[in-house]
Amino acid sequence: MNTGLTLAATARACSPNRRMDSRKLKILQVGKYYPPHMGGIETHLRALCGELRKSTDLRVVVSSDNREGSQEVLDGVSVCRVPTRLTLASTPLCPGMISQLRESSADLMHIHLPNPTAVFAYLVSGHRGRLVVTYHSDTVRQRFLGAAFEPFLHAALRRSSAIIATSPDYKRTSPVLSVHSDRCHVIPYGIALEQFRRRDSEEVARLRRQFGDRLVISVGRLVYYKGFEYLIRAMSKVRGKLLIIGDGPLRKELHDLTAELRLNDKVFFTGELQNDQAVPYYQAADVFALASVARSEAFGIVQIEAMASGLPVVNTRLDSGVPFVSIHEQTGLTVSPRDSDALAGALNRILDDHDLRTSLGIAARLRAEQEFGLDSMVSRTMALYESVMNGAD
Repeated sequence: MNTGLTLAATARACSPNRRMDSRKLKILQVGKYYPPHMGGIETHLRALCGELRKSTDLRVVVSSDNREGSQEVLDGVSVCRVPTRLTLASTPLCPGMISQLRESSADLMHIHLPNPTAVFAYLVSGHRGRLVVTYHSDTVRQRFLGAAFEPFLHAALRRSSAIIATSPDYKRTSPVLSVHSDRCHVIPYGIALEQFRRRDSEEVARLRRQFGDRLVISVGRLVYYKGFEYLIRAMSKVRGKLLIIGDGPLRKELHDLTAELRLNDKVFFTGELQNDQAVPYYQAADVFALASVARSEAFGIVQIEAMASGLPVVNTRLDSGVPFVSIHEQTGLTVSPRDSDALAGALNRILDDHDLRTSLGIAARLRAEQEFGLDSMVSRTMALYESVMNGAD
């Protein structure tokens, strides 16, 4: 997919397009990465841009996964991937992003945080358009680097016209957002729900034959804050099987734990699947588990995917947006983080009680449709853009 362009060539290839329609708002979306790079923010950015491109003059600038850059059009969205010269503490360093922002004639720039590179590039670029920020998460793990970066973060947020928080819970509990609460607006994530309504009956039947009934599913990168080790330990007491979809740096460690606990006949790893490939797995399962253990899990978009598929959710009581998405005793059950016994108890309760499982699943699908649809998220975002451009924020 990458073209092997030099930095200078990439800058030319990614130069801002002229406005094709003066009536359209010209928007520059700035993210950390963009699909096919997997991640919750990337999934959100693709969904948002896929709709915004229909009514705005839209362009996306993100970091490349490597030292090469590229200019692509993906599903109608113009995406510039700026070469990454170095990755430090999971942060891509892309000097070329400064010129990309400086040369942009966008009316409005929308930056997705956390993204130190984008913040520095914005502050240095001198971009004169309006700024909107989506604050996806606090910096949780890199505490020292986060503290050193915080003054620059606050400088950028002070220049913003509006800050989007993805849940009222995160807006309330984030120490950073509390400083800028006067410009915060809550717009929850939304996804295209229709793909979860379409059922591939043959594939669902095949998965049920392969894994059987009483199937628990969990989806996410194999990283520390997802809490997969606690979920795997819980399976020693769960009367069912677990299917984990995803890949990441903890893959070997989690495989080894599964073998150590002699759970190879109960815990299965599929590796990474694209979002559309995961749909039949949701539909073949009985319950979804999100065992996350840290505020790095700010929302858990995968919960919406599971709920849209009619699955009850077992999640954890984090001081983030996780319990806001799936509500305890309404659309699932919520337990304390890092508690394998509590996870096992909640999963067994749902697996053992058909009526409870059905009622929670129905309520979960209804909440997904009422609160987390893509159309709702995009319309709220466009309304905020218009308010910002009219000087109301």
